[in-house]
Amino acid sequence: MRLLRTRALSLELVEIAEERIESREIRYAILSHRWGDDEITFQDIPHLGDSDEKKKTQAADHFEYAWIDTCCVNKDSSTELSEAINSMLFLNMRDSQWFRRGWTLHELIAPSNLTFLAMDWTEIGCRKSLSSLISNITLIDESVRQGDTHLEKFSIAKRMSWASGRVTTRREDISYCLMGIFDVNMPLLYGEGEKAFIRLQEEIMKNSDDQTLFAWENPAISLDHPSGLLAQSPMDFRNSGNIIPFKFTKTTTPFTVTNRGIRLDLPLLRTPDARFCGGGAESLALPAYYTCR
Repeated sequence: MRLLRTRALSLELVEIAEERIESREIRYAILSHRWGDDEITFQDIPHLGDSDEKKKTQAADHFEYAWIDTCCVNKDSSTELSEAINSMLFLNMRDSQWFRRGWTLHELIAPSNLTFLAMDWTEIGCRKSLSSLISNITLIDESVRQGDTHLEKFSIAKRMSWASGRVTTRREDISYCLMGIFDVNMPLLYGEGEKAFIRLQEEIMKNSDDQTLFAWENPAISLDHPSGLLAQSPMDFRNSGNIIPFKFTKTTTPFTVTNRGIRLDLPLLRTPDARFCGGGAESLALPAYYTCR
């Protein structure tokens, strides 16, 4: 892993062995911000003197090392960019665009300590002191941000709802930025557009039987404009934050993705208005329901 040494007279990139990071031998600050048009990049570091980027690292008080994605990740390397994205999770406030960007979602959730700084690098407050304000803005439970609850304890629909109001510059990134939230990996294929979100949901189905994945709504969908089981974007989950799965003792059949679509077994509900679709009992139409509420 590549980090910036903050106490050097000039910015210096150093390589740190992954095992030293995983063992927490090396402590470092992650400086999260919304990208601008004039960002200092990995290629610029060797040619810098004193700069605004140096001020950023000085803001990482009490840490010898800092990680800034624009400086520490060589985005000219597709392999390095993919690895960084897949592992990034382990890495006036109400109107701030920082809370509206896709890539800052996991940067809000993951750190054990989080300090917010203003444009002039003065401290606004920490996650604990701003807790109620952050919850009001993001709709993310305080127990998540404080590390008291594992992400998998929350339904897929709820986690999707956290991203429903966020945007990214590239359409595919609204899907790629959620891989850490759902603990999945998949290739980054820029240019695929909305197909990236379909692939994300298919990867989630491989690891989870949580049917809240299908508990979304889109006003544009109707009998005249039908859709499949999978959502088109996280925005479809904006009203699904309170949906949770039923807990059954009986094991359900796993989802199956085939070349004809998605196959899943659902409980049937016999109602007085059940009707026949054809000439025999095999054609009886009964409503089915997802195992969530």
